[in-house]
Amino acid sequence: MAQFDRPTIAAARAGTAAAIDEGLRSYMLKVYNYMGIGLVVTGLVAWFASNAAVTTDPAQAAGALANGQLVTQWGALLYTSPLMWVVALSPLAIVLVLSFGINKLSVSAAQAIFWGFSALMGLSLSSIFLVYTDASIAKVFFITAATFGSMSLYGYTTKRDLTSIGNFLIMGLFGLIIASIVNIFLQSSMLEFAISAIGVLVFVGLTAYDTQKIKESYSESFGQDVLAKGAIMGALNLYLDFINLFMMLLRLFGNRE
Repeated sequence: MAQFDRPTIAAARAGTAAAIDEGLRSYMLKVYNYMGIGLVVTGLVAWFASNAAVTTDPAQAAGALANGQLVTQWGALLYTSPLMWVVALSPLAIVLVLSFGINKLSVSAAQAIFWGFSALMGLSLSSIFLVYTDASIAKVFFITAATFGSMSLYGYTTKRDLTSIGNFLIMGLFGLIIASIVNIFLQSSMLEFAISAIGVLVFVGLTAYDTQKIKESYSESFGQDVLAKGAIMGALNLYLDFINLFMMLLRLFGNRE
C-alpha cells in the first residue's frame, strides 16, 4: 500500500512545486513590470520637462542658468526657484511613506503613489538633459540596463545567500550618502569620482541582493493584496537601484554639453 501511494505523493509534491514556481514567476514579472513602467514614466517626464524648460529665443526667456542656457518661466521655476528643493526632496518623502505605510494603504493607493513618485523623479532628473548630451545619456542607459539585467538575473538564480554581502553594501550606501553631503561643501572632483566609482559597485551588488530578497519574500500562502503590495515595494527597491546605478555611471562616462 505504501509503495502504491509513493507515486501519488511524488506527483502531488511535483504539482505543488510547479504551482509555486508559476506563482513566483508571475510575482517577479509583476515586480519588473511595475519597475519598467516606472522608468518609462520617469524618462518621459524628464525629457518633456527639460524640453519645456529651455529656449533659444531671448524673448521667451525668463532667466539663464549658470552655464548660460536660457530658460523659460517653467525652467526658472523648476531650476532656480525654491520649488527645485521641493522637487528634489519629495521623492524621498514618498519613499518613506511607502516603506513605513504600505500596510495601511490600499493597493490602488500604493500604485498611485508609486506612479506619482516616478513622475516626481522625472522632474528631479530632468536637469541631466541640460548637463549631458542625449547620445551619452542613451549610451549610459543601455549600459545600465545590461548591467542591471545581468546582476538581477544572478540574484534570482544564485543559490548563494547574499544577506551578509547585502548588509555590507547597505553600510557602504550610508557611507556614500555621508560622503555626498560632505562633497556638497567641498566640491571636490576627486571625491565625486570616488563616490561615483564606489557607488557603481554598491548598486551593482544591491541589485543582486534586492532581487534575491524579493524572490525569497514570496509565499504562495499570501493573499492577493499582500502580494500586490509586495510587488510594488519590490519594484520600488529595484527602481532605486537602477536609477542610482544609472546616475553613478552617467557621472563617470557621460559627455557634458
